[in-house]
Amino acid sequence: MLFLTFQIGNDRYALDTQHVVEVLPLVNFKTIPRAAGGVAGIINYHGRPVPLIDLTQLALGRPSEVRMSTRIILVNYLRGSSEPLLLGLKAEHVTETLRRTDADFVESGVKAPEAAYLGPVTMEASQIIQRVDIRRILSEDILAQLSREFSEQI
Repeated sequence: MLFLTFQIGNDRYALDTQHVVEVLPLVNFKTIPRAAGGVAGIINYHGRPVPLIDLTQLALGRPSEVRMSTRIILVNYLRGSSEPLLLGLKAEHVTETLRRTDADFVESGVKAPEAAYLGPVTMEASQIIQRVDIRRILSEDILAQLSREFSEQI
């Protein structure tokens, strides 16, 4: 399987590319005042508004830094048996891919209930890379703040 890697702080993470629709440069986005932590705003994707989640804000409580390697990962967000919906994920250092099998990932031994999207880990040289489960990326708090149209489709 092919994974897209990115960083949150100094740590590396991997997202299964089967969910990735497109990797976009960091485009202008509309911020949403008083939105839940992690909700950066919305982007215009071919005339369609798409919610944008800042992965650094979600995990560390601070926005992603604006770098040449900061990107928006457009994904098909799956929850339950409903149709996948477009969701933008803002992330830093989105520059590499990684080939791994499911068996290459092992449980980390640490559970983080507030970060249910964090999954098993794999090694790359001396670095630990943690898998992100796209189906668990949105907490109930974030889901509650997304537009009615988006929430009702989930």
